[in-house]
Amino acid sequence: MVYRYESDEDAFEGHPGPGSDLSVAWNRPPARTGPAPSRFPTPSLPRTSRIALPAAAPPPASAFAPPPPAAPRPAPPAGGYATTQPLHLPRSRRARDTGRHRARLWQVVFGGAAVLALFALCGLGGAALLANRATDPQVAPSPPAAAAPSPSQTERQDIDSRDTDSAPLTVKEVFPGRQVTVGDGADPYEVLKTQSSGSCAVAASGEVADLLATLGCNQVVRASLRSPDGDHLLTAGLFNLTDKATAQRVRDRLRQLLDEREGRFRGLPAGDDTEALTEAPARVGWQVRGHYLAYCLVVRADGEPVKAADPAVREILFDLIETHLTKGVLERRATGGSAGQPTTTPSGSDEDDSDSEND
Repeated sequence: MVYRYESDEDAFEGHPGPGSDLSVAWNRPPARTGPAPSRFPTPSLPRTSRIALPAAAPPPASAFAPPPPAAPRPAPPAGGYATTQPLHLPRSRRARDTGRHRARLWQVVFGGAAVLALFALCGLGGAALLANRATDPQVAPSPPAAAAPSPSQTERQDIDSRDTDSAPLTVKEVFPGRQVTVGDGADPYEVLKTQSSGSCAVAASGEVADLLATLGCNQVVRASLRSPDGDHLLTAGLFNLTDKATAQRVRDRLRQLLDEREGRFRGLPAGDDTEALTEAPARVGWQVRGHYLAYCLVVRADGEPVKAADPAVREILFDLIETHLTKGVLERRATGGSAGQPTTTPSGSDEDDSDSEND
């Protein structure tokens, strides 16, 4: 049997005495001498109807004794009650709980339906998009266009050695036309005559020719030109040596040989009005890039000696050696090969300030 108490004291039911009604218990428990009662009420649980036990039969009364007086029914205690009937929540609370439960249930149902509908719409949209791409060729993505290689990504030819740059020079490569233009808007140099030879001695004499032959020069490509103002004649070209180190040895030895007049570069005559190229004193300049030696010889067209501080001569040497031969012809060869190793920066231009007599 389970009781519910609303007072701060625990209920206690002793064994019923004879003649007591067990369907309702009103007696207050006697004072307890044991441990302190629990302050937590017994949980309320549903209970079934209590079965009333039959009252014990009273002892046989004496024929002469009066009947015993009826025991007064005690009043219910003010602190609580006990009943054999199951307890029920109030109707209003049950209604609220039921309504909340139904509301949550509907929220779950509607939320799940909305999620399913969203998934269905996404699936239909994706299927339609794939179907359109499959049927419409214009929707298919086009392959990305290949990006143009930057100048730094251009493959370069190693021209530091004849082993990696074995193709010989040609006249068309070095002097492709009848004019040489060194800049936008600049007046061109007129090409009078060109020559390509496997013997470097045709372009030099004395110790200079011997030096080129000894260090493995196997080709020279040169041309005779007239300056834009017509006052100067020049012969310029490229010597093909074995490697960069050999070309640098020639460069370093040339100044001493020309200063001591132990040899010279030969001018290339190109007609009756170009005799100064072989007879007049000349100014010469040279420069190394890779395994090539670029050079230029300048004379006055009237055969007069060239002044050491003549700015026109210095400009001609720079135009032909630095701009045309080094940054033009050799740079195109360095960037037009299949090797990926870049060439080194060309060394500074050397100039022979001494006058030399040509053959």
